[in-house]
Amino acid sequence: MNSKILSIVGALSLTAFSAAQACEISARVSVVGNEFPAIQTVGAGAAACTGAEVSTNLTADHQKINVPGMQGNPAEYTSAIVANSSIVALMNEDVIRPLDDLVAKHGADLKSSQLIKVNGKVMAVAFMANAQHLMYRKDVLADLGISVPKTYEEMLAAAEKIRASGKMSNPVGGAYKAGWNLAQEFNNMFLGYGGSHFEAGSANPSVNSEAGVNALNMMKALSEYMNPDFLTHDSNVTNAEYRAGNIALLNMWGSRASSQTTAEGVTDAVKNGHAIAGPMTVGGGSTAASTLWWDGWTVAKNISDAEAEATFIAMMNGISPSMMSDENIRTQAVWLIDGYKPTDAAIGVFEAAKMGTTPYPMLPYMGLMHTALGAELPDFMQGKESAEQALADVEAAYIAAAKEKGYLN
Repeated sequence: MNSKILSIVGALSLTAFSAAQACEISARVSVVGNEFPAIQTVGAGAAACTGAEVSTNLTADHQKINVPGMQGNPAEYTSAIVANSSIVALMNEDVIRPLDDLVAKHGADLKSSQLIKVNGKVMAVAFMANAQHLMYRKDVLADLGISVPKTYEEMLAAAEKIRASGKMSNPVGGAYKAGWNLAQEFNNMFLGYGGSHFEAGSANPSVNSEAGVNALNMMKALSEYMNPDFLTHDSNVTNAEYRAGNIALLNMWGSRASSQTTAEGVTDAVKNGHAIAGPMTVGGGSTAASTLWWDGWTVAKNISDAEAEATFIAMMNGISPSMMSDENIRTQAVWLIDGYKPTDAAIGVFEAAKMGTTPYPMLPYMGLMHTALGAELPDFMQGKESAEQALADVEAAYIAAAKEKGYLN
């Protein structure tokens, strides 16, 4: 699966479709997914189909509702838009169907690099690539004679210089909200330090390690330059801080890059000073402290074949090449769609791919680890526990959950 993600990014400019098919459907379509601009565009494209009702529920809480919403019979949602991490929960609960028959009937022009296969079966269709990388205020750095950070150590030094200058009191931003976001920031840093979440070839955890302690200590050091309420800041809040001119350095999703200067309320200083670079490294290593992702869509298992076919057709319309004629849409993501040409906003994701950034681990038990990290790390970030104790708590929580699911004895 990891090589599949890399092949997706390598094929970005090669993806080809035939002309978009007319979109007429005969059964209901109901889509659940995240709420950032690129996914909103895909949802709108699906909803443009006629002949039957198409509804979308695009929300930051999508991972809390997509599994329950697909477990009923019939399922409430006929499609979930997912990424490396979130597809695992759907497969674990057996709520999505293989798409090989629908690909054969309606997706002949999809490139093999878009077909996310698990155990030889197509389980999702990818439409974009993503990664977290550096975004920064080039004007602020230039005024203070600061080079663009290539490492997290350089980011810390830059943050201290910015604070000392009086330009900004909390110049660093990060999506450190307790839960999923904080866990993902740990994953990035942990991999940058050369960590591995599990012992080789097993579900045994290995985060309570030198790499884990180093990752947490770096995160704590960075948090000293963040808004004191950083444990409540997800991507939306962090971006709002950046757009308001309150921060100068942040690690942010490439899928958010194009909207940083186009959203309502962005100051002119931010518009003129905004810049993008690739992921940073940490601890003297050469591995990017980030993860490489794909986003794509699935089709529910517990629905009629007619609904499944309608959903596939509608979602194909949601990724129609005709969208690439709209510059606003073209800049929303690193699209896997014919007619897409990389924009300035895509620089960070392409740099992540060039650096050989580690794909997010697509393992059946990674979701349990991610949940444990999100629940147990806030105590360390608040100074209530040592790094070692927090990571011991993570492993204990993970082991309990993994035993319950049968991944560990």
